[in-house]
Amino acid sequence: MNAQPFTSESYSGDAGEAAWQDVLRGFGLQSLGARQGSPAHASALSRLSSSGVRLGKFSADAQSLRSLPSRAGLPLLLMPVENSTVLVVGEDRQIVAAGQLILAPRGADWQLQFQRGLRAVVLSVPAEAFRGRKVPPLAAVQPRVFGAEGLADIVGRTALATAEALNRLSEAEWEAVAQSAAELLLALSGELVAATSDPSSSRAALLQRLYAAIERSMGSEDISIADIAQAEGISERYVQKLFEGTGESFSHYVRERRLQRAWHDLANPAEAAVPIAEIAYRYGFADAAHFSRLFRERFGLPPRELRRREAERQTHSAVASGQRGWPQEALAQLRARQAAGPARRPTLREDGEAGAPVPGGAARHYLPVYAQHVHWGYFSRSLDPLIEIASGDIVTIETLTQHASDDPERMIEGDPGAESVFHWTPTDKTVNRRGAGPLDASVFGRGAGEGFGVHICTGPIAVHGAQPGDVLEVHILDIEPRRSRHPAHAGRVFGSSVAAWWGYHYSELLSEPHPRECVTIYEIVTEADEPYAEALHSYRWEPQTDPSGVQHVLYDYPGVLVRPGTVTLQTNVLEGVRIPLRPHFGVIAVAPREAELVDSVPPAYFGGNLDNWRLGKGATVYLPVSVPGALLSVGDPHAAQGDGELSGTAIECSMTGTFRVTLHKKADIGGTVLADLTYPLIETPEDWVLTGFSHPNYLAEFGASGQSEVYAKSSLDLAMRDAFRKMRRFLMTTKALSEDEAVALMSVAVDFGITQVVDGNWGVHAILSKRLFAQHESGEAAPES
Repeated sequence: MNAQPFTSESYSGDAGEAAWQDVLRGFGLQSLGARQGSPAHASALSRLSSSGVRLGKFSADAQSLRSLPSRAGLPLLLMPVENSTVLVVGEDRQIVAAGQLILAPRGADWQLQFQRGLRAVVLSVPAEAFRGRKVPPLAAVQPRVFGAEGLADIVGRTALATAEALNRLSEAEWEAVAQSAAELLLALSGELVAATSDPSSSRAALLQRLYAAIERSMGSEDISIADIAQAEGISERYVQKLFEGTGESFSHYVRERRLQRAWHDLANPAEAAVPIAEIAYRYGFADAAHFSRLFRERFGLPPRELRRREAERQTHSAVASGQRGWPQEALAQLRARQAAGPARRPTLREDGEAGAPVPGGAARHYLPVYAQHVHWGYFSRSLDPLIEIASGDIVTIETLTQHASDDPERMIEGDPGAESVFHWTPTDKTVNRRGAGPLDASVFGRGAGEGFGVHICTGPIAVHGAQPGDVLEVHILDIEPRRSRHPAHAGRVFGSSVAAWWGYHYSELLSEPHPRECVTIYEIVTEADEPYAEALHSYRWEPQTDPSGVQHVLYDYPGVLVRPGTVTLQTNVLEGVRIPLRPHFGVIAVAPREAELVDSVPPAYFGGNLDNWRLGKGATVYLPVSVPGALLSVGDPHAAQGDGELSGTAIECSMTGTFRVTLHKKADIGGTVLADLTYPLIETPEDWVLTGFSHPNYLAEFGASGQSEVYAKSSLDLAMRDAFRKMRRFLMTTKALSEDEAVALMSVAVDFGITQVVDGNWGVHAILSKRLFAQHESGEAAPES
């Protein structure tokens, strides 16, 4: 099971609190609620091992935590980070500084009060994690605070480092780290026992040391009671007496532990290829037949049958398990829908009819744009698809630019679809989430989504049968601009570009005032022999107050309508300049797998904000599928853009696209250019265009902090290296060139260009002309020089 992200912002009303309590319950904790007046926000990243070890990193508003009653296992390890906390036991209160460790027995009467916000790493280890090995009874022991020294320092550093890397560890790495963390916590918990003056506790501590010695000797055929007693400096008789006090003899305990350890390895899918006899020898059984007989007597079935049953259970569990952290009632509803089987949703059309058939058995679909058909500023694997289409179907998708708000009169007013999406009054906001940030971002002086992500995306669209490992082909059949429906401008087409604070130029301005942001409004002329855009006017951004009362000093939040009279229009802009049109879609994406909400700005392996003008009519983009159904979305329509997109945007213009969507199954693409595709691949009639990024999969590379780290760590050098490596791989695998041949060809015939330097994850594209291989692929010999 991979690391599971949770954020309360994914839920509405009380559902967020219920989901947060569900996350805490997995750790044996309960929240007593946020401090009065604080917003109830919480997020977590946690991971569960096969043996039940659970590690998480929490971030939430000020609140108190306590242990749930009747929870078996080692004491919880809690480490506050960034902020201190207050440990309350009865009438005693102790301030615990950030970085100190708290061992808090489960079920005991204690509280942790996070008065300045909850920031903590939590480790929960159940007794089952030790595979039948006995752990000391610690329910009656008082919580204890450890400073950053000795064993406690090692345990704390391990827990914190693991939490930071939680979603970057492979399954095998995580399982090994989780088991090591459990052993470290067991050793540290022994200090709680040793600190008591109760004679029974002293005996329990000695027993734990004996148990540990036996574990270390488990591979030996003969575990001698004499050796164990000598190691602790006690008599063999006393060792026997200690074990008899637990209700079993020394030899019986050793045999039980051997069988339990063997049971765990046989049930572990990672050990499925290890012969049963080897597992028997691993735990001191010299004869495989003798081991099988003892195993059957103990567990009621032979080792081979246990392994078969566990393999079936693991397969079923992988299919049926839901996402941890959801409220139980929501999870139950999800499983009920899954049990009912996938339902093919009807296609949405303006005239209300179902998808119309086209030649070849495919169907046509139409997806109009309005508030319920868009997701604004983010991609998500959890969005319900609006429609489901089949491979080969044709779908027409209306899209809006988020920059229509730069000139609402020309690009929004009178247009029912645009008015629906942009509708925002002091009491009503039809598209509330605008970005991948928190829904309540008032602390940042912003609105929903905090503006992390800006693009209005229409979709998602599910593709029937699409599964991770497949490739989705999206071919652009046509692009039509969306015409103004305002009476004064009806039938004309308009767009906007912004020289904004995120532009590459922003720190290089020469003239005053600086810094400054400038918006230019264009008319798009499509009826000319060579269609073009020409500037109508521009204005410098002035602070705008949105309907919620927030003032936007910078162009920082999508969809803030520029009010008439708040800006000074500058005419006579770019006089005599006609900009050739390059209509294309900046965003074509399938849903990424790594995170629940992904900022729409940085592109990556899933496509997204590619911002390559070559992705226009007649072009195709191939995208690797990483979630069931693919979940295709389209947005960020552009009328024209130059390589680099230097100032921050293209000429952003609402448009409607018609696409043919084809699914290529993983089993069918071997030996083709799509084999092992892990990045967006663009094909035009003349060229192959490969896209390199500073960080090809920043979500996996940086983990939980990826959506902020990628903005800080992008560079053209990294993007160029990625483009080079992808082109080298493409030439060697699809054109059968040697590495030397590929490098030679790249230097003399492949064009590398800067795609964009404004999208957080900078891009460099490599263009390979198909003409280079015309004779090679036709089988003709190359002419002699």
